[in-house]
Amino acid sequence: MSWADARPCAVRVPATSANLGPGFDSFGLALGLYDVVTARVLPEGLAIEVSGTGADTAGAGEQHLVIRAMRTAFARLGGQPPGLAIACANQIPQGFGLGSSAGAIVAGLLAARALAGPEGQAALTDDDVLHLATRMEGHPDNVAACLAGGLTIAWAPAAATPDGPAARVARLTPLPGIGAVLCLPATPVLTSAARAVLPPEVPHAAAAANSARAALLVAALTSRSELLMDATEDFLHQRYRAAAMPATATLIDALRAAGIPAVVSGAGPSVLAFVQDGAGPKPGDVTAIAGPDWQVQLLPIDTQGATVQPA
Repeated sequence: MSWADARPCAVRVPATSANLGPGFDSFGLALGLYDVVTARVLPEGLAIEVSGTGADTAGAGEQHLVIRAMRTAFARLGGQPPGLAIACANQIPQGFGLGSSAGAIVAGLLAARALAGPEGQAALTDDDVLHLATRMEGHPDNVAACLAGGLTIAWAPAAATPDGPAARVARLTPLPGIGAVLCLPATPVLTSAARAVLPPEVPHAAAAANSARAALLVAALTSRSELLMDATEDFLHQRYRAAAMPATATLIDALRAAGIPAVVSGAGPSVLAFVQDGAGPKPGDVTAIAGPDWQVQLLPIDTQGATVQPA
């Protein structure tokens, strides 16, 4: 592959919130908070700049997650460039359940494809990108929402094979006027730690109740927003994670007691609350309940997903 004509590119990826209560490891929602990765081919070497969150990762070299994703895509495309430079301008908090690792993986894969030009676009389809991103991330919920924007439902094919698609995705557009209020605590929690407290099995009754709520959540976010309170009730993971992040559990209980639909964002410890234009609780109500220990921010729902432009 010739790299002489590779043009610099800029990839913008949204934050994502997975699970959304009952949609464990399947539902994802893209949020209007972004990382931007600018990439170009160098004659030799590796240069990494990082501003914003995760600035301390600039010295990670080949272990930087964006670079690892780029290398994965280049290997799939058949050849590595002689050198690489990336500049990451990050807004997505890292370690708070907002899909920062999914964003880095998606940004790296799309940047590599863009640098490879038309040949890269032809050789690495959107389905291929989803496949590689899911393999790197380990599950598809965040990467699907990051790629497609809006509300996504991701699942593994029933007859999955090592060479087959790791995930499939259905994308839906949430109702206009639904906003997501992000409540960010001071201290992150590792996703691995949040997963470690989950039991290997759950009661059949809990699984049945969760299935009903997950189906209801699709209706609530796309056509019946008055159902969001019931639709965001979870029976699979949040109660088990409460001991690992008690402040998160306490805030969710307080918000829901006030009639505000609230869930753990991804694996936590952030909390996501839903509000609607012209109806019900307002972002200020969330701020008042959260108090000074939480950073509270109203975010729009992103409907574009990851975008690539010339730099």
